[in-house]
Amino acid sequence: MDFEKLGVFYLGLEVDPETFAASEKPLLYDARDLTTHAVIVGMTGSGKTGLGIGLIEEAAIDGIPVLVIDPKGDMGNLALTFPNLEAADFEPWVDQGEAERSGLGTHGYAAKQAESWRAGLAASGQGPDRIERLRRAATVSVYTPGSVAGRPISILRSFSAPPAAVLEDRDLLSERLSSTATGLLSLLGQNTDPLGREHVLITTILEQAWRAGNDVSLAGLVHAVQEPPFRQIGVMDLETVFPSRDRTRLAMALNNLLAAPSFEAWTRGAPLDIQELLYEPDGKPRVAVVTLSHLSDAEREFFMTLLLSEVVAWTRSQSGTSSLRALVYIDELFGFLPPVSEPPTKKPLLTLLKQARAFGVGLALSTQNPVDLDYKALSNAGTWFIGRLQTERDKRRLIDGLKGASGASDSQALEAMISALPKRTFLMNSVHQKQPVAFQTRWVMSYLAGPLSRDQIRRLSQDSAETLVTSVPAAAPSPAPTLSDSSGAPPALPRHLSVTYLPHQGGSDGVTYFPLVLAAADVHYSSKTHGIELTERVFRLVEPQEGPVTVSWAEGESVALDFASLSDRAPAGGSYAALPQVGLDERAVKSWGDDFVRWARTEGALTLWRHAASKLVSRPGEEEREFRLRCSMAAREGRDAEVAKVRQRFASKVATSERRVMTAQQSVGREQQQLQHRAIDTASSIFGAILGRGSRSTAITGAIRKASSGTKDLGDVQRANEKLRAAQAEHAALLAELENAITAAQSAGVHAEDLQLETATVRPSSRDVALRFVGLAWVPHRQVDGRWVAR
Repeated sequence: MDFEKLGVFYLGLEVDPETFAASEKPLLYDARDLTTHAVIVGMTGSGKTGLGIGLIEEAAIDGIPVLVIDPKGDMGNLALTFPNLEAADFEPWVDQGEAERSGLGTHGYAAKQAESWRAGLAASGQGPDRIERLRRAATVSVYTPGSVAGRPISILRSFSAPPAAVLEDRDLLSERLSSTATGLLSLLGQNTDPLGREHVLITTILEQAWRAGNDVSLAGLVHAVQEPPFRQIGVMDLETVFPSRDRTRLAMALNNLLAAPSFEAWTRGAPLDIQELLYEPDGKPRVAVVTLSHLSDAEREFFMTLLLSEVVAWTRSQSGTSSLRALVYIDELFGFLPPVSEPPTKKPLLTLLKQARAFGVGLALSTQNPVDLDYKALSNAGTWFIGRLQTERDKRRLIDGLKGASGASDSQALEAMISALPKRTFLMNSVHQKQPVAFQTRWVMSYLAGPLSRDQIRRLSQDSAETLVTSVPAAAPSPAPTLSDSSGAPPALPRHLSVTYLPHQGGSDGVTYFPLVLAAADVHYSSKTHGIELTERVFRLVEPQEGPVTVSWAEGESVALDFASLSDRAPAGGSYAALPQVGLDERAVKSWGDDFVRWARTEGALTLWRHAASKLVSRPGEEEREFRLRCSMAAREGRDAEVAKVRQRFASKVATSERRVMTAQQSVGREQQQLQHRAIDTASSIFGAILGRGSRSTAITGAIRKASSGTKDLGDVQRANEKLRAAQAEHAALLAELENAITAAQSAGVHAEDLQLETATVRPSSRDVALRFVGLAWVPHRQVDGRWVAR
């Protein structure tokens, strides 16, 4: 079977819609069809989990990152891929109860499972090499928010100001505010009514901070609830709407949540950043399985709301595309998108269903409960995978929903087919297909061990080479000299030396200001070749040294500052290190500016990444990983566009060929019908000649003449069949030519980590460097672990 094609997902084998006997024809699903979203419906035991895992495996092989939201705990099985297919690989993961009941023991049962997987994969045309390819294509990481069993996720970033794309869209901002407040209040067991005063207060606090560009911490939210930074809500006084006594109760509930030992796990681990969840640092795609099975209903709803809101914000920050950029898979939709009630998860889901397509983000939503679904919302889903359903009520609700959701018209035929579906067999009803297709799912490469326990997830995390990162990075040290002498006030300085003071965080206790040399300049970069026309303001700090070269800008550090944060007045408090003698030398001070211009012209060049094949050049400030992902997406778009061109080029030929086959089939039908009529007429004439009255010789002559005509009609049928076979052969050859052309168009590699990049350098001239400040900067430091660190 030929199914290894980029941009095409191998989901299984097509089956006869009446007998459900499997054919040898693979069901190949176009990845772009997922941008219109998919829904998987089936009862327990229908093979729904296997289909979902197979879909995710295909996306991973194609280099598409997947965010898997796993309320039940089954999807961690994606990490259980064993290319060697040996019993020892399966043994730690087999069900001990099943092993005991089998009478084989753990090792014997593991060997049986290994053999079962080896045989199942072989029957579906797969082998160890494809498992290895899957492992190389994407990393599987299991995240456990609120727990350290897997990779924890910190929610602290979830109260950070959203990107500009969200802030500038009133509807998106309103949804983000509402869902965040509702999720938090539901976790606290408070009133979640959007018109309730608790909800209004929190959304107002968040909106005011976010519009000012400020992040909100949970601790800051506690203080803001007690003492809001506004005195009115709407047109009424704050105390009238929400008295301070009641606000204190809400603040206490928030504080108790923050102080609870169990809440510590929510502040540890990787930040809730969708880009980081979907990609490795080198741009390699990730299958990020976010397991929620260990959470309470309130915690699950709270985190789902935050996660989906982050997905909406990330989606809106991407460029538009018709190719599949990323896939979001929800393993059980029940309770998150009900038809009537409005849980906080519903709004971000509705937004994604309506808008994610334009940005190349597809949703695949799975459920075993077709009754409790908002089919109006799911009318945005272009593909439905329908498996076995348990009750007539489930079938009836699904059929009624499909009439509006995907335009299914022949509901009786659809219902009859659904009722007869065996296990692991699904009906694919897609707006991209002319008619529904029944298929049997392929054998998945991941071992289906069932829901993973915390100990098993912990083992997966220990086996992983990944290192957990803290959500709050430590402050990066800047150049800091050793402290030889200090005083409580800045020393007197000569007039030729410009002076500024950098701000410090927190109080002045323990702060010591060190004298460093600061240069600030506007550096202009211009390149017609690379399409660059940019002016950057550069701030660079360096420690002055005694000797002939008083300042070496190459040994300095570029820092993120702005003139608004600098002050020409010494702040209160703190102590000051002694000024080196070099700062008093006027000639040395004058050389600092010239030296900085020379450094900016030579060492301060703008280094860009370039991808020769696509002729793309990185944007200033764009990291290598982001540029690789952009090039990969451009290659994917180019590949999909080329496939579309091939299909369009062959469309008229295929249509003409199909008409020829149809005409030939009709001709065969007519000739066969004429032959049948002739045979009946001849038989009637013969019986009439034998039994009838009149001239027997005349009757026999007529019968012979009709029999002769029948022989001619038989020849006509044979010739019509020959024409049909020729038309079918031509059609098959044309389809093979089309398939080869599509395969050639799909051959371009699109994996970000495999792209060959070059560097391009844009150097400014001396006249492109405009100095804004050169002089002494007093930089605040504190001692951390025995060394001075800039604060």
